[in-house]
Order: sequence, then C-alpha cells, then structure tokens
Amino acid sequence: MKSLAVAALLALFAVTPARAQDKPDRVVYHLNLGLEQAANGLRNVRNHLEVSPKAEIVVVAHAAGVEFLMKGAKSPRGNEFRQDVEDLDLQGVKFEVCSITLRERNLQRSQFLPQVKFVPSGVVELSRLQREGYAYIKP
Repeated sequence: MKSLAVAALLALFAVTPARAQDKPDRVVYHLNLGLEQAANGLRNVRNHLEVSPKAEIVVVAHAAGVEFLMKGAKSPRGNEFRQDVEDLDLQGVKFEVCSITLRERNLQRSQFLPQVKFVPSGVVELSRLQREGYAYIKP
C-alpha cells in the first residue's frame, strides 16, 4: 500500500510541470523612464514573444514612459516607435497609458497612437495585473 501511495505521488509530480508549460506566460512590462527604456523594453517584449509566442503581454506606461506611444515618437537611434507598436499589437500585446500622467503633463489622447488604451492610473493597473497573476518586468 505504501508503494502505491509513493507511485501516485510521483505520477502527480511528473504531470504538474507539463501542465505549467501549457499555460501561456502572463507578463506586465512597466515603462516609466523615457525613450531609452522604451526601446530596451520593446526589444525585451519582441524577444519574449520569439521564445513564448502565446505570452499574454501588457505594457503599462506612465510618467516619461508614455512618450514612446505618442505619434511621431522616435527611439534614441532615430527610428519611429510606431511600427514596433503596430507589429506587437498584431501579436496581441496591449499598450496602456496612465490618465493621471496625461493630466499632469497636459497631454491629449489624440496625441497617442491608436493602439493605446487609457487606464485611470498606471501604478494601480500594475498592481491589479500582478494580483491577477501577471509577472512584473521593469526593463
């Protein structure tokens, strides 16, 4: 009887990792430091999707982190962010911008790319997503 219980436990542990691998990654990337961080963060997101194409990724931006999502924004190398955002959006990445940042910086929603969703607070959204099981990454 003891060996049957041990065998059952071993079988349970053998199945558990396989189930964990079936679940897609759920990740929130936190961007708040400006264009250099955004360029690095988008590279991280692309790399993440290359290895884990089913990942559920949300990019939450506030403070200086919102700048890359504005129309005409360019990376420190002079490349527009628009194409990267469009490509990642097509792969299911969500881009969220803090409405408090808009108010504090006198920005208008019309200044942002169409892929952007506006949330009441970037930090509250980060907290909510982590409560829902999203892993937190700050590039």
